[in-house]
Amino acid sequence: MRSTGFTVRTGRRVAVVLMATVMAGVGTAHPRTHVDALATTPANIPTGQWFADDEWGDDDSDEDEDSSSQDGTWKADKDLGSLFTIAKQYGAQNAWGTSGSDNRKILGTGVDVAVIDTGVAPVAGLEDPTRVVNGPDLSFESQSPNTRHLDGYGHGTHMSAIIAGRDADIPAGGEDDAKHFAGVAPGARIVNLKVGTADGAADVSQVIAAIDWAVQHRNSGGLNIRVINLSYGTRSTQSYTIDPLAHAVENAWRHGIVVVTAAGNNGPGTALSMPAADPYVIAVGAVDHVGTDTSDDDRVSDFTNTGTPIRRPDLLAPGKSVVSLRTPGSYADRSHPEGLVTGDRHQRFFRGSGTSQAAAVVSGAVALLLQQRPKLNPDQVKRLLTSTADRLKSSLDPAQGRGVLDIKGALEASTPSALWSRQTWIPSTGLGTLEASRGDNQVVDPLNGTVLTGEVDALGQPWDARSWSAASSAGEAWSGGTWNARSWSGADWTGSSWTARSWSSAEWTARSWSGVDWSARSWSDAVWTSSGWTSLDLLARSWSQEAWASRAWHGDTWAASDVW
Repeated sequence: MRSTGFTVRTGRRVAVVLMATVMAGVGTAHPRTHVDALATTPANIPTGQWFADDEWGDDDSDEDEDSSSQDGTWKADKDLGSLFTIAKQYGAQNAWGTSGSDNRKILGTGVDVAVIDTGVAPVAGLEDPTRVVNGPDLSFESQSPNTRHLDGYGHGTHMSAIIAGRDADIPAGGEDDAKHFAGVAPGARIVNLKVGTADGAADVSQVIAAIDWAVQHRNSGGLNIRVINLSYGTRSTQSYTIDPLAHAVENAWRHGIVVVTAAGNNGPGTALSMPAADPYVIAVGAVDHVGTDTSDDDRVSDFTNTGTPIRRPDLLAPGKSVVSLRTPGSYADRSHPEGLVTGDRHQRFFRGSGTSQAAAVVSGAVALLLQQRPKLNPDQVKRLLTSTADRLKSSLDPAQGRGVLDIKGALEASTPSALWSRQTWIPSTGLGTLEASRGDNQVVDPLNGTVLTGEVDALGQPWDARSWSAASSAGEAWSGGTWNARSWSGADWTGSSWTARSWSSAEWTARSWSGVDWSARSWSDAVWTSSGWTSLDLLARSWSQEAWASRAWHGDTWAASDVW
């Protein structure tokens, strides 16, 4: 089967960075020398930014023009980056036509996917209040009801739609109709765990808190969280064996949640980001279709982090020029109009490339597998996906890991035994530092320019790695709405959100890490309407670190605060 990608056309590029890698012998006992190397060589993890820089509008194979050439209207079945084409070519549509153990069509039904990202906007295809549930909003925008849970950047919506988008007017059995939009697992449910602001800013502590919440509440209030999608990565400067972010994802894995991460978009010669650097999770790179509908010439995308001989992406998935749902008026939408799809008369769609998108495709595939075989543990899921992946025909590039995602092959393969699938890497203790996990990027307080550094979390609370690690492992890191001894969220579900269920909010009190009272701040007056965002003034409320490396874009430079 073949795949697509998420980068931008030369001359109109914005980057999404996420890292993944594949390791020889996945699911078996591993050579001790490799385990030791993974545990002792933090140099494998370069310093850099956390949230993936996304490339929007990447269309260097002219998919826009080709798919709308007939009558000026964009046609999903003519575009190699459309979800229709991806679902068809990589086997999702085949799954939709079969039934699982529950005698229902395999659409990911009954499986919840926690998307830890920049939020979700209720655009068409994600507006069904029964199919998007809001967990706590842990971002700096949680203090304003106008921005709470909602996606001001455009990234979380893009990922969620790839995973489980579904047009409201799709009849049962009509998911494979090119006239409709459907994600890889259109029956799955999204659990929205917002950590990033409208400029993509978030601290690693916010991501860790979100993972802990997903673990602790995986079966709360009717939830069934079996997958975490992390289209995110840090450039940690410490080994995964002590990194707290690695410990958090491993804890989710041990509690039966499959964690899918992106490899990163810094290209050849770059190690995988954290937590993709952790060998337990599924690290995903992007495959490039190079503008043809055959897999014979497919290759590893030029933006995928190739990793090292010790840790490479586990597999590749479509990540090149993927067409997913647009968030009107969002940061990405306003900053990168080249992401709009030519011939899309309703302007619903947005095009982008990156291992972020590739990870989302795999998360959807995992949801399909878990509906088909709900008793699979995460190690078995990983082995199924890697053992059935298709090797590139035109390349021996080791960055392909075990090969390209083949959903049909995975669904048709026999269930590997739990013993044969069991991974035996050194586990992470989580006793490293938050600062090393951040790498060289931190958030900055827009009121006084103070950078968040050292062993404090995003609310300025001191970090005790040993205490947190024990609580996280026990599934007790949260107590009601309290995490790391500070109130981050309300303690109960409410019905106050645009979704049917929502985790209640809490007012942040006391001082932030910069010494400014949270209650003294002016929060956003942005408003989401049925047609998109209004008054989304990023300049007045940016939390991104200013000192990120700039990138070339369309002959100019753009600040790497364009994260996610």
